[in-house]
Amino acid sequence: MRKRSEPWLHRWSRPAIIALTIFGFSLTTYLTVTHFFGQKVALCEVEGSGCDLVLSSEYAKIFGIPLTIFGALSYLTLGVLAALPLLLKRDEPKAQSQLKETSAFLMFMVSSATFVFSGYLMYLLASGSIGGTPQICLYCISSAVTMTSIWLLTIFGNAWKDVGNLIFTGALVAIVTLTGTLGVYANQGKLTAQSNSFAGRLAQHLTATNAKMYGAYWCSHCAEQKKIFGEAQKLIPYVECDSKGVNPQTQLCQQKGITGFPTWEIDGKMLSGRRSLEELAEASKFTGDRS
Repeated sequence: MRKRSEPWLHRWSRPAIIALTIFGFSLTTYLTVTHFFGQKVALCEVEGSGCDLVLSSEYAKIFGIPLTIFGALSYLTLGVLAALPLLLKRDEPKAQSQLKETSAFLMFMVSSATFVFSGYLMYLLASGSIGGTPQICLYCISSAVTMTSIWLLTIFGNAWKDVGNLIFTGALVAIVTLTGTLGVYANQGKLTAQSNSFAGRLAQHLTATNAKMYGAYWCSHCAEQKKIFGEAQKLIPYVECDSKGVNPQTQLCQQKGITGFPTWEIDGKMLSGRRSLEELAEASKFTGDRS
């Protein structure tokens, strides 16, 4: 009896998924590196809106950890699962088939969770939940499209014995993911509301452009400067220069030659004394909404 040939989509889905995960992993790793080194992100114009605003918003972090780290881990996991049957060849056809089925099922669970989460983030961008108006973030959209492609290839690129179980598992994963996402972001709702004000958007913009406010915990003018930002003062890129303060960076302050507080470092220039929001916006070339 002639053996039935495997559909071309089933043959090429895993190599395609591996290629997509490499792209996604590279993308999220790049964003993670630029975040921790305070570098400007390529193809992201600094204007207090778009990816400048999105990547520095509270929605770009979970418990203070950049989302890009979780994204990179997700892509890495999916890539490994997709490659397993290609790298681990079993002598027994039944064992090889079982490995493919197990890895495919795990891929479906992981990709379903990331698909739902990416969809929620796209909703936030389109609804204006970030920054008060709809935003366009090239990196966010690229990652969402990549995750969606992986999810579709996982579904249609594998032979499923029990479709009913697959649908039930997908629905369960979607419910758990969405519930967890809403729960996590509910705890960040206050900071999100703060970031949607002019002061909040400006503070995020200052952070995104690697600006710094140097001060000391005992400095009354520093406290007054922070109060100008209102509830968004937690978003200010503040550097404590006194060794007795919280999270001091005295060596950095000495390297920068800071002699008075507060001192702002914006676009390579030092601005001494307390500054208004408008002055800081002009100095940092902030062109976002100032209402």
